[in-house]
Amino acid sequence: MAAPRPLSLAARLRSFVYAGRGVLILLRSQHNAWIHALATVLTVAAAAWLGVSRADWIALILAILVVWAAEALNTALEFLADMASPEFHPLVEKAKDVAAGGVLICAVGAALIGLLVFGPHLLAALG
Repeated sequence: MAAPRPLSLAARLRSFVYAGRGVLILLRSQHNAWIHALATVLTVAAAAWLGVSRADWIALILAILVVWAAEALNTALEFLADMASPEFHPLVEKAKDVAAGGVLICAVGAALIGLLVFGPHLLAALG
């Protein structure tokens, strides 16, 4: 096993560039990422408008980040699967479906957190 390379500021900066490029690829290639972006903007705007508590902000931010991370990992898996098996393969289909299911699970969880955070505010505004 090779010895680890010494810490390099230039290498760390390059890793941020690569990560930023990955986010751009995600946004350019995935329609669902735009839905997540809209949901993110609406959630942050609603939380700011309603003046939610610090704990609620933490819950909302974690929910948003979990959905974005799941979407990014799902997209990466899809890219790799398409490269590894350009022709249809039932196991690749299952892997893609499971990864997409993971995103759905995260999105449903985020929506439930949103209901728990915003529900009382909306009920107070209506009542």
